[in-house]
Amino acid sequence: MSQVTLRPIDGGDQSPTRTRHVPGEPGVWIFLLGDMVVFGVFFATFMYQRSLAPELFDESRHTLSIGIGLTNTLVLLTSSLFVVTAIRAIRKSQRAAAQLLFAGALVCGLAFVGLKAVEYTVKVNEGHVPTQNDFYLYYFILTGLHLLHVLIGIAVLFLLFVQARRPELSATRMGVVEGGACFWHLVDLLWIVLFPLLYLVS
Repeated sequence: MSQVTLRPIDGGDQSPTRTRHVPGEPGVWIFLLGDMVVFGVFFATFMYQRSLAPELFDESRHTLSIGIGLTNTLVLLTSSLFVVTAIRAIRKSQRAAAQLLFAGALVCGLAFVGLKAVEYTVKVNEGHVPTQNDFYLYYFILTGLHLLHVLIGIAVLFLLFVQARRPELSATRMGVVEGGACFWHLVDLLWIVLFPLLYLVS
């Protein structure tokens, strides 16, 4: 893990040296950045296609379930709060609290998947399928890719839950835990962009 050591400016020896580091491993951040670039390309393509047919995209947008989309947003924000607090608990050796918080994040992830499954089912039953128009093609591609990330993230959260049960974590294992937490925050961030892009913006 990359570390930055902070020392007193006046050169005194009385103040303790504090060490800060970038969470996770450098390789994790390369992966996360690459993932964001891929989604950025999809977002830009979606906005370009919307500019070609604004009325079609706006009409299709009104058929989405804003209530489910908003609920999923709150669910993911809550899950990220659980994960942040769990990491702090691990650093304070509060293992039981960390496990409980990771379990809460897992429940939120599963709730997101359940709500998305309900939304997909309703849309398909109403005849809103990827072949209907360009809006729904991109809707299913973007939300489907994000849902895949959520499913991977749920597996990652389970791994973090297991790691939190260990009485001690080496620097390497802690890097894995922090990297997994960063991945889950990316999942949250992507949805924060997707929700207004698909559900709200005219």
